[in-house]
Amino acid sequence: MPWESVLPSVLTRDAQLDASRAAVPPMDNDAFACFYERSSRSVWAYLARTSGDPALAEDLMQESYVRFLCATRKEEGEVAARRYLFRIASNLLRDHWRRPRTSSLDEISEDFFAAHGGSGQSDSQMMLGPAMKQMRPRDRQLLWLAYAEGYSHREIAEVTGLASASIRLMLFRARRKVARLLRDTESGRAL
Repeated sequence: MPWESVLPSVLTRDAQLDASRAAVPPMDNDAFACFYERSSRSVWAYLARTSGDPALAEDLMQESYVRFLCATRKEEGEVAARRYLFRIASNLLRDHWRRPRTSSLDEISEDFFAAHGGSGQSDSQMMLGPAMKQMRPRDRQLLWLAYAEGYSHREIAEVTGLASASIRLMLFRARRKVARLLRDTESGRAL
């Protein structure tokens, strides 16, 4: 069979595949406003708890939404959009961690926020905050996605870019570490 007769069928098949993978149409203003209202609080909380810095979380959240609006998505639906948004936020946070750190005289220490942030919180919330700050950012990220957002291991893998098979073990280790830190904090308070 000469290649000239095969080429039209290959081109037609490729065009059909491209059509089936067509991008999701962008959200209109009202749809995006509703999506933002439903998702912004959880994205900010995820970034704030993972990074330990509320101001950084605000910046990264806004950048995440800008990139979300500019991106071409391939999956439709609220769940897929949220997962994609969390993936963007995770990538921005990872990029932030990779940048060299700079210090400024204007920065306020985290001890100030820890000392003044305890009003109206339960004992468990007051103990969990310092324990989470002692953990690695990746562990905080995994714990937040699993327990605050309720994501499955597969969804966490999609958001973080890690292998799905390793999420279970990494979550186990993170839970064990936070439990040890909480026991140490509790025993330190009892003395």
